[in-house]
Amino acid sequence: MISLQFLLTAFVVVIAPGTGVIYTLALGLGRGRRASLWAALGCTLGIVPHLLAATLGLAAVLHASALLFNIVKFAGVAYLLYLAWTALKSGGALRVEPSTSAEPGLAIARRGALINILNPKLSIFFLSLLTPFLSGNPATVTEETLLLGSVFMAMTFAVFVLYGLFAAQARNWILGSARTMAWLNRSFAAIFAILAGRLALERA
Repeated sequence: MISLQFLLTAFVVVIAPGTGVIYTLALGLGRGRRASLWAALGCTLGIVPHLLAATLGLAAVLHASALLFNIVKFAGVAYLLYLAWTALKSGGALRVEPSTSAEPGLAIARRGALINILNPKLSIFFLSLLTPFLSGNPATVTEETLLLGSVFMAMTFAVFVLYGLFAAQARNWILGSARTMAWLNRSFAAIFAILAGRLALERA
């Protein structure tokens, strides 16, 4: 069940730059190591509802209902656009700048969790990722799904922490360049706007 093939597949998925990775990098660059760790934790916890939905069969219900799917989807689109705006706004949560006020870790984690919670495609993604590695025994499918999902989450957290620590270290190198910080802020805003557009085009 927890085979080398599963671990390699999960690692490739986790390490690929996605919305959570971008968020963690932005927090590491903008607010430092502590913030990046909270971001990694939040993004990881945002997986839990989708894992439970996949395990309990709720994913099929979500994707069978176009209305429910679109409600979650467009809430996610609006949220990503909001994050894009915070990268441009002075003092914004995702803005990279030399002087930033301390922010509660739970607030950082909550934003990271919402990024994943408001992506309705993740529940189906978990079904497609985990199903091939199940034993096929109906009596243990729930336990196996939760176990594989937990391994995936642990791997997600570990990789995101590494991304965040790298970004936090790089923060010390870029603070002296106003041009670099401005470029990063525009880049993060553009990336989140593009991700919002991509999510808006998703279909159930």
